[in-house]
Amino acid sequence: MRLIAALIAATALSSCALVYKIDIQQGNYVTDELVAKLKPGMTKAEVRNLLGTPLLIDAFHANQWEYYFSNVRGHKPDPTSRLTIHFKDDKVASFTGKGRSGPPPAIGSSESPPSR
Repeated sequence: MRLIAALIAATALSSCALVYKIDIQQGNYVTDELVAKLKPGMTKAEVRNLLGTPLLIDAFHANQWEYYFSNVRGHKPDPTSRLTIHFKDDKVASFTGKGRSGPPPAIGSSESPPSR
């Protein structure tokens, strides 16, 4: 009898863990509008003021900043975005990648992400 009760309790507890998964957002949400304002010749301070602190400043590539964003809703990952900015003499030399369209997704919302 105790074995059956233990099995039922274990099954109930394990199924609860599969019902809800939290949303996980990581990185900087950089929009297309912000990327359009990014121009060659801007200083690092101007870029930080416009886009925020980059997610990654590599010690071995100090002249390259990475702005990355990912969002996982439950078990479903949204498309990620990545913007890489290259500096020369502490000014923007070039950048690759693009921003995201629309406002950032609300944490915990069940709405689908904006289409791109």
